[in-house]
Amino acid sequence: MDAMRGIQGIVDITSDLQIRSPQVTVEIDRDRARTLGVTPQIIQDTLFSAFSGRLASTFSTPSNQYSVMVEVAPEFQRTTNAMDQIYVHSANGPLVRLSSVASLKRTVGPLSVNHFGQLPAINVNFSLLPGISLGETAERVDQAVKELRVPESISMTFQGTVKEFQRSFAGLTVLLIVAVLVIYIVLGILYESFIHPITILSGLPSAAFGALATLLVFHKELDLYAFVGLIMLLGVVKKNAIMMIDFAIEAQRVDGHTAREAIYQGCTLRFRPIMMTTMAALFGTLPIALGYGEGGDARQPLGLCVVGGLLVSQVMTLYITPVVYLYMEALTARFRKKPAPAGTPA
Repeated sequence: MDAMRGIQGIVDITSDLQIRSPQVTVEIDRDRARTLGVTPQIIQDTLFSAFSGRLASTFSTPSNQYSVMVEVAPEFQRTTNAMDQIYVHSANGPLVRLSSVASLKRTVGPLSVNHFGQLPAINVNFSLLPGISLGETAERVDQAVKELRVPESISMTFQGTVKEFQRSFAGLTVLLIVAVLVIYIVLGILYESFIHPITILSGLPSAAFGALATLLVFHKELDLYAFVGLIMLLGVVKKNAIMMIDFAIEAQRVDGHTAREAIYQGCTLRFRPIMMTTMAALFGTLPIALGYGEGGDARQPLGLCVVGGLLVSQVMTLYITPVVYLYMEALTARFRKKPAPAGTPA
């Protein structure tokens, strides 16, 4: 907790560990006890019989059954003075006063012992100031714990909001990668090509850059809503490239145009529908980006990702996609070119 207080942005650090319960520790002088023939087990059994209530026997009557409990009288259980009057058996035979082989130490202990799984655990809770990143704070807390050099028998794990944050982001990263792979496979099947799906996906880096830059400009975190916005952005951005590439491939295969002519016609004829669909998506998410409505602040990163990504990708893909298409077509033609037969003059 002292180490966490030195981390900027963390406030209201509390713990459920409360060392307030009075306790009495019996410290055995093992050398003297061994000399007198008293073992720790004998001392433990004697204290258990005196203060915990040991079941000695039971007897029954025609109407009821009674338990016989062994313990000292209640007036001797209220203070530790009765410990001086307790005798224990020794292996040599005579009784030995407990105070001659053990001493009492008054301490305090926890009011309750919480467990995580089957291990005793202590919960440390904290809050964050507005505008502080939860992910960065979790990394700083983890680093602070490592610098303490605690014993290996003590471990630290995040629970609650931090755990859910880390688990959701780990799953969302995999989801984002799987979404790109699925898009590539579907486009490859649709166009019967391994190359042109890469052409269509070439606009995604510019869209991701625009989305992340917009979040940075408006000082927003890459939270769950922002990740959903990135996944939505994948479908909206690749639509622009599909409209151009689909027309260009069809013009090459059916009309016999060259790659340059086909992509030029695709850019000119599909420019209007590209702008119409992009503007519709942009203005549709603009209210979310501005934070309008109930809970608008929470959803604002989603709108900022979509709006920022569309603005940047719209400018970039109109220029990048045709160029990438021409390079990919040239690469495809180079691999498809058959070597000249032997003996053919150069």
